[in-house]
Amino acid sequence: MALSSRWKILNKELGKWRDVLAKARDNHISGENLIGAIGQGKKTFNQHECWEVVKNCKRFRIIPTSPPVMLNKTPLHDSTISDSPLDSPMSQDLLIEKESRPIGRKAMKAKKGSNSSTNTSKFFEEIARQSAIRIEIENYQENEMAIQAEYVQEREYLRKQHIEKTDRETMTMDTEGNL
Repeated sequence: MALSSRWKILNKELGKWRDVLAKARDNHISGENLIGAIGQGKKTFNQHECWEVVKNCKRFRIIPTSPPVMLNKTPLHDSTISDSPLDSPMSQDLLIEKESRPIGRKAMKAKKGSNSSTNTSKFFEEIARQSAIRIEIENYQENEMAIQAEYVQEREYLRKQHIEKTDRETMTMDTEGNL
């Protein structure tokens, strides 16, 4: 709870610290440690424990903005051994995976165009599936209508049977009454 209530302030401080470290790494002079490159500002950063926790998070990663200084195709400032006492050996073991760049508009259009045949086939498959469903529904409805027609015919047959029976009984009564 204490950390969550201070997160807004801490987030701002950690962001500033990330920016300072990035600037220091970009302006790093050969032979000088990273603390010397940071220099003395108005305010000192004293949240090193928090920085150790969040420095590998996506928001706080330090992304170099300037091209590396090269001497005979060897980078001068980017060595595997860190000059900063703030970098722990554990952080060197963790590899920060490079995120792939999002696809551009032209590439997206080209990809969309190449998928047109795939999309067309999917479209026709969907039409075929919908047609099969519609045919099944029509068959079911025809079956139901046939059953209903049989039911109506049976009721009509039973009604006629009943009428004939009552007519016979009535005739029998009439003939018995006339004798």
